[in-house]
Amino acid sequence: MLVVTAGVLAALIAAALTTLSAGASHALLGLPDPGPITQYGLPVVRVVAESGAVVCIGSLLLAAFGIPAKRSGALAADGYAAVRTAGWGAAVWCVGAALMVPFIAADATGRPVTDVLSTEVLFGLVDALEEAKAWALTALLAFIVALACRVVLSWGWTVAAFGLGLLGLFPVIATGHSASGGAHDIATNSLLFHLFGAVLWVGGLIALLAHAARRGDHLPLVARRFSRIALVCWVAMALSGVINSLVRVAPSQLFTSTYGLLLVFKIVGLVLLGVFGYAQRRSVVHRLDEGAGRAALLRLGAVEVLIMFATIGVAVALGRTPPPAGNTAVPNRTELLIGYPLDAPPTLFRLLFDFRFDLVYGTLALVLAASYLWGVHRLRQRGDRWPVGRTIAWLGGCATILVATSSGIGKYAPAVFSAHMGQHMLLSMLAPVFLVLAGPTSLALRVFKPAGKNQPPGPREWLLAFVHSPVTRLLTNPIVALALFVGSFYALYFSGLFDVALSQHWAHLAMNAHFLLVGYVFYWPVIGIDPAPRPLPPIGKVGLVFASMPFHAFFGIALMMSQKPIGENFYRGLDLPWLTDLLAEQQLGGGLAWASGEAPLVVVMLALLIQWSREDHRTARRIDRKADADGDADLAAYNEMLKQLAEQDTPRRS
Repeated sequence: MLVVTAGVLAALIAAALTTLSAGASHALLGLPDPGPITQYGLPVVRVVAESGAVVCIGSLLLAAFGIPAKRSGALAADGYAAVRTAGWGAAVWCVGAALMVPFIAADATGRPVTDVLSTEVLFGLVDALEEAKAWALTALLAFIVALACRVVLSWGWTVAAFGLGLLGLFPVIATGHSASGGAHDIATNSLLFHLFGAVLWVGGLIALLAHAARRGDHLPLVARRFSRIALVCWVAMALSGVINSLVRVAPSQLFTSTYGLLLVFKIVGLVLLGVFGYAQRRSVVHRLDEGAGRAALLRLGAVEVLIMFATIGVAVALGRTPPPAGNTAVPNRTELLIGYPLDAPPTLFRLLFDFRFDLVYGTLALVLAASYLWGVHRLRQRGDRWPVGRTIAWLGGCATILVATSSGIGKYAPAVFSAHMGQHMLLSMLAPVFLVLAGPTSLALRVFKPAGKNQPPGPREWLLAFVHSPVTRLLTNPIVALALFVGSFYALYFSGLFDVALSQHWAHLAMNAHFLLVGYVFYWPVIGIDPAPRPLPPIGKVGLVFASMPFHAFFGIALMMSQKPIGENFYRGLDLPWLTDLLAEQQLGGGLAWASGEAPLVVVMLALLIQWSREDHRTARRIDRKADADGDADLAAYNEMLKQLAEQDTPRRS
């Protein structure tokens, strides 16, 4: 009932605030007013869709990482109840997203929604409108999540459904104000953090309240876990919100434009939630530990949910309001396509030092480095040692990711094929080598304490379950890892997929993630410090590395010999005066791909030799310790056997 009330409140706020800018966006585009049904129905339907997404993802978050599962891996009764709630939320999300498609089509063409409901007209408009396509894809993903929630019974599949739910948010993030205009790379990346943080925070709180209302088990533990997640989400939302706002509106326009005023309302709501909500939750969690405080949690959570949904209503109205004009210069063609200008050709100095921080992968590199150092610090506080070489390897991998995505290499990668290929090689062939040599799983397993015999599973148990999951075992299969590692080169660049992906910012994020992951799963069983789910013998490790070499060499040669530039239409469309010879850029990229296949081989072979040498030393020391403990009993027994054989053989020779 609380969620319904909050959703209605959000819908009313969204519809009311939309009237502040009614007709403004259509007037700017020279379109007629689509009518009140489209104008006020669109924000209401969007609130319904986003409310369903919030309930779905929050409930799956609670079932996966809040409510402890059974030791067998099956969901507990409370976890299964949360999954069922997520299924209903996904159904509402699916219906709302499907209804958004005709409303988006009507809004974009300035027509009443009843005029676009015919199948032929609607399909034609959806094919031409990226935002309508995004909502159609969202409806499909929400439908799959709803089906999954009907059959999920285990913890592992609940985590998979949770990941699929997060993926369902991504298509809409890639459209709208943040995905167009200048600096849209920064705006989209910041919106990614902002929306994910909001959904996890709001949805997690709703799921926590539902768990408390049905008097579920482990309520203090669940509340404590959510409180930590909520703090992280609030920090992410605050920072990303500031960055996204500065892209779209100047500080002087915050109180002089409709867009700025809505933004101020949203900021005030988030500040109230962050400061007072966290302080009150800490007090309530402390009382829950003492066996009381459930009623206080319900009261506090109800107020938070109402404020959160009011903020969602403001956010929806914000998305329907055009940003103020005149706060930035008119973007040129290059800025419209990649988000920023490129006034000069790439040089060695610019590639190394012309930084443009990547909010996704730059932040990932810094967070990974800080988390690893925190883990090493925790071990040293306990008096345990951790090899310095592994720490250096991890920091080297994080630095490689940072350089590949945030230096001049990352800045020029969307516009210059050779820079893109350099980024590809760094992310897939160098950064994973350093990362697997650092043994992050081993470090995490030593840092996180195991749950007691009768205690609920925690981060250590989650990590072990992931490492030994069927998906991880499949990906680290030598044949699968080799096929993904070398096959993705050909599938991406020679199938036309790269040409389609060049104009989409989200596709660049997906490509970089793919490069990192396939490189990691390939090098993990070969030189990884962490035990792989499928251990390889030494000859198998060397064979796997050498098997990949011809494929890399042939790929580089094929690029250099090709007479048709890959992504020609996109690169020509950038209209860069210094980018004229696309074939020369492609040949340089092919040469980089060919040459870069040799450098990681040297690192891998050196790492293998060092590992084998250390294994021999460990074996020798183990034998020596055993000999010292039992007086070299094995050698004495062996000598006695030889003596007996000699005594038996002497009469026979005589």
